[in-house]
Amino acid sequence: MIYAPAHDASLSLTSRTERGGYVIAALRGKLGIASAPALRDQLLRLLRAASHLIIDLSAVEHADASGLAVLVGSGRRARLLGGSLRLAAPSPEVARILSAAGLNRHLDIFPTVRAAITGQPRLPEAIFPAATVPARDHRIDGVIAGRATGKTSVASPAAR
Repeated sequence: MIYAPAHDASLSLTSRTERGGYVIAALRGKLGIASAPALRDQLLRLLRAASHLIIDLSAVEHADASGLAVLVGSGRRARLLGGSLRLAAPSPEVARILSAAGLNRHLDIFPTVRAAITGQPRLPEAIFPAATVPARDHRIDGVIAGRATGKTSVASPAAR
């Protein structure tokens, strides 16, 4: 196991190589603006060594736009290298953020690290709650948030 601490103590990364050539990078802490540059560098180093990367998000407490940008950029880099990037086991908080940003439709996200290794079909409905439309005037960290109703509805312009 290789330990590569991020420059910001709010995020740490450990990595290991699995049979089959996958490198699994386990993140712990907050994936945010303070840790994004160091994480980007670490993930690029890992992708140079092995182009198939699985990122275990189970111990990530929070992610912001900077952290999501690192994940998207790392996915692009992996594809350019002829490899892949798979996200695994996002915590409930991170799963909500990935879903709100629409990244669950653009990144390969698996419910467990084992599922990511074996390439079992993605199960976004098992990871992400049903899509909801946010309530008006509820803002958290610049993101509109509302109560989960399990239903998707769009109000007409007259109802707004």
